[in-house]
Amino acid sequence: MNKIAFCTTCKGRLSHLIETLPKNIEDNKDYPNCIFVVVDYGYDLEVQKYILTNFAKEVEEGTVVFYSYPYSGKFRMAHAKNMAHRLGILHGADILVNMDADNFTGKSFAKYVSESFDKNGTKSFLWSNMIPGVLPRGISGRIAVNKEAFLKAGGYDERYAAWGRDDKDFNERLTALGYQKHEIDPAYLLAIRHNDKIRFKEYPHIAKIAVEDEEIAGHLTNRVVNEGNVGTGTVIRCYDGKVIDLKPIPARIFNIGWHKTGTTSLNEALNILGLDSVHWPSAHWAKRLYNEVMNYKLSPTVESHYSLTDMPVGLMYRELDTAYPGSKFILTIRNSEDWLNSVERHWNPEFNKYRANWDTDPFTHKLHSLMYGRKKFDAEIFLSAYRKHNSDVLSYFYTRKQDLLILDMDSEHKWEQLCEFLEQPIPDLPYPAKNITK
Repeated sequence: MNKIAFCTTCKGRLSHLIETLPKNIEDNKDYPNCIFVVVDYGYDLEVQKYILTNFAKEVEEGTVVFYSYPYSGKFRMAHAKNMAHRLGILHGADILVNMDADNFTGKSFAKYVSESFDKNGTKSFLWSNMIPGVLPRGISGRIAVNKEAFLKAGGYDERYAAWGRDDKDFNERLTALGYQKHEIDPAYLLAIRHNDKIRFKEYPHIAKIAVEDEEIAGHLTNRVVNEGNVGTGTVIRCYDGKVIDLKPIPARIFNIGWHKTGTTSLNEALNILGLDSVHWPSAHWAKRLYNEVMNYKLSPTVESHYSLTDMPVGLMYRELDTAYPGSKFILTIRNSEDWLNSVERHWNPEFNKYRANWDTDPFTHKLHSLMYGRKKFDAEIFLSAYRKHNSDVLSYFYTRKQDLLILDMDSEHKWEQLCEFLEQPIPDLPYPAKNITK
């Protein structure tokens, strides 16, 4: 059963929350695996008093998750939404639903959302199609995405500070990333009708920002935004005072170690962590990836996954770093002699059943020429190239050590190193050992 988080932000909207929150909780009791994440954007004691007084039972049970962001500045729409969505992920949500404070879910909306994702698959999302004159104006921000889509897109673009087209932009980028959108049934698109005086209460600067937002939208080319700074900041869990620091998250994760350095095992480990990793599906895929990055800088192939391992990723770490700032890089290494032995076997058709295919695939030979300057195995040249690559990577990241993990595949603490670097819980599983040379 999908776990669903309704993500709501509140600043100056307590009157709306008083109407919508109890109704929404009641209307979704038939779907027990959903939570209501409320972010008090600005540390409003009245909001805190209302929730802790009226929803003590739901807070204790975990149905209502309530945080405050101690911030005295103007409300920043996209930043607030990203905070709420990240907290939803923190509490284990599979599907994240943006729910403005003035919105009603409608009866059994959580069940409807879950069934929609089960039917349409993980490469889909739900959006609200505004019908002027029929639907209330406040429903336009209703978007439901899975955790994977949110992370791949980088969340809502935080250049949109005010009430504007942040939701439209998110919709457009999800579509560009290959997610199929499905309209929410209008029966669920209910909201409190109110005038613009309330809507723009937090935006005295709205006239200027609205124009700037439209100008931003006209020049967007990136499908991935925020450079890892997605809803960052320090929040306080209101019911027990726990302080949580929402740090930057990787825009993408790239494995830039040479082949035969445990890249298959790392790919499996990243997938166990739920970080959607891909490892050389085919030579055609690798060629497309290489050509996109080297010729066009941005790559739909890169953006279709959250983590990428194996070649040709390791050849392009400089270009990938420029194209996707805020990414994390993992240099896999192993004992040089063991690595060389593994590569020699990889070139030997007696041990590598795919070796014969290389001669009919020009890109594979091109890749080997880029790596080693030659197509045929040569122990001295190959070992020199391996050591030079590792040295070059270390030099490149010398002043940015927080962005690079050196993962020694001979270490007994790979899970600990990997999970500390990516700020992930350590799985209760052995670290994968895939495609190991005996």
